[in-house]
Formats: sequence, C-alpha cells, structure tokens
Amino acid sequence: MFDKLDLEELGKMVQQLQERAKALQEEHAKKIFTAKSGGGMVEVSANGKGEVVDLKIDDSLLEDKEALQILLISAINDLFKMVEEDRKASALEMMGAGLFGQR
Repeated sequence: MFDKLDLEELGKMVQQLQERAKALQEEHAKKIFTAKSGGGMVEVSANGKGEVVDLKIDDSLLEDKEALQILLISAINDLFKMVEEDRKASALEMMGAGLFGQR
C-alpha cells in the first residue's frame, strides 16, 4: 500500500509547508489594516494579529457617548473582518502553494 510513498520526500514537503506557513504568519503580522466609520470620525487600525495599534476619534464625538460607542463598534467589527479575510486568503495561498507545488 505504501510501496511508492517516499517518506523522505514527504518530510521535505512538510518542512517546506511549515517554513512557508511561518513566513506567511510573519508577513501577515506586519500588515496594518484600517477601518473608518462615521465618515472618518472614528478610525481604528490593527496589525495582522488582530491587535489594535491605533485609534483616532474626532473631538466632536467626545460629547456624544452613544454615537461614539456605535461608531467604535462599527469600525472595530469592520477591522476584524478585514483581518480575518486576509488570514483566510493567506491560508488559501499557502494551501494552494503546498498542494500544487507552486512557490
């Protein structure tokens, strides 16, 4: 059943996939994503790990707590969607490269 299976070659493929995954993770972590809401009155930025790295709030919102909360939630949700979509795209890219031998 495993007569034609070259374990050494399989091991090399697994190692290459692991190296590529690590490189993609590092590349992904360096990316910065920014989402805005309220016409730019709230702006939130995060890195590829999903960590918020910057937040800008228009001064006029400081007197309207409810509006500020709504705009923050909207921007943060949009931001997390961006990060997740990029993660999925990176995973698909890695899977495609690994499964089809592309580099």
